[in-house]
Amino acid sequence: MNNQELHTLVLLLGSNLGDRSSLLTQATEKINVQLGNISKASSLYETKSWGLEEQPDFLNQVLICHTANNAAEALHHCLSIEKELGRDRKVKWGSRCIDIDILYFDDAIVATERLKIPHPFLHQRRFTLVPLVEVMPDFVHPVLNFSNKELLERCEDELEVLKLNSK
Repeated sequence: MNNQELHTLVLLLGSNLGDRSSLLTQATEKINVQLGNISKASSLYETKSWGLEEQPDFLNQVLICHTANNAAEALHHCLSIEKELGRDRKVKWGSRCIDIDILYFDDAIVATERLKIPHPFLHQRRFTLVPLVEVMPDFVHPVLNFSNKELLERCEDELEVLKLNSK
């Protein structure tokens, strides 16, 4: 990537339909090709669904990726990968074969109609914070000014987040 500035992109992957583990692996491979090198990946975590609770359990994982894309381009690639893997956006918080959320983009604050960074709910969700703390505990949220570890300690969400055996 000839002298292009690389950005740190932090993603949360989730799946609760089909072969969840395989879908996360496929998404990771596509991210590595379409967005940039993945430098760190959390363990896989299993969690009851959040929001609409009457659905299968989720597998979640946080990835840290280094990309030459800007935030809008990164979102475009994430949505494209979701579509390639069969994502159909019909029901908010509904079951999905793959979900790719942008949690952080460097320490940028982005607020457009299509994109909000940092992710506006990350500090309220244990299924996001637990894997996030595994890979970047000391990163300070650019709006709330607490580290990810401090956000987890303050999080009121009581949903159990179960770490699966390491790969």
